[in-house]
Amino acid sequence: MAVAQPVSIGNVMCGPGHPLVWIAGPCVIESHDLTLQIAETLKEVSVRLKIPLIFKASFDKANRTSGKSFRGPGLRDGLRTLDAIKRRTGLPITTDVHECQQASAVGEVCDLLQVPAFLARQTDLIFAVGKTGRAVNVKKGQFMAPWDMRNVVTKMEEVGNRKLLLTERGSTFGYGTLVNDMRAIPMMQELGCPVIFDATHSVQKPGGQGDRSGGERRMVPYLARAAVATGCDGIFLETHPRPDEALSDGPNMIPLDELPALMECCLRLRQALNG
Repeated sequence: MAVAQPVSIGNVMCGPGHPLVWIAGPCVIESHDLTLQIAETLKEVSVRLKIPLIFKASFDKANRTSGKSFRGPGLRDGLRTLDAIKRRTGLPITTDVHECQQASAVGEVCDLLQVPAFLARQTDLIFAVGKTGRAVNVKKGQFMAPWDMRNVVTKMEEVGNRKLLLTERGSTFGYGTLVNDMRAIPMMQELGCPVIFDATHSVQKPGGQGDRSGGERRMVPYLARAAVATGCDGIFLETHPRPDEALSDGPNMIPLDELPALMECCLRLRQALNG
């Protein structure tokens, strides 16, 4: 049984013996200015609460229910925004990588490369992000068991990259519903990797609104607290100043002004867990 090894992501350490890490930001880059505004607010929160935070926003949402849905600004303009945020706030940055040819350019800007859950079994993509030398976060597919992620660990090792995070984000249960088995957190930690819990995608209802996904935002705090109590190494969640107006995953996202209270609660749980 392997022990999870801490991973360095910019100026943040994630893993046993280190503070609870937060990966937060909007689902997608809707505009340069709005994304920068959200990042600056999150920076202020991270300083006030003394928490390590990695900023997340996607330049392209390739896995959309409808082909007409908003996807983002694309690779070039999206990376320009993420680079500006990194320079302005000093926060480590992460974003999704959907295609092998995106990996190198993303790795030049981002400290953590994220592989979406639908792509967790894509061998060439895992190899491509691993070869950048950056830390990598692979989300467990909704269709995969926790122990299946052992193969992701092996693929990363094959390209000489051990800077790997694994993320639990719910499992498909029937049609249009996800459920969480919190056993996945210690099970994946036993693979030797820190484990992140994705609290907002876990409440998603894929295709729940016909041409777009729905979700149960009110359940996010319950799952986040449960994951912290279970011993996760970090929490991933998406946030927006006006989630009901967001162009992607609005039903799942936490209002930006409600986020600090949830963080403070989770930090108290973490403190209690550590004795």
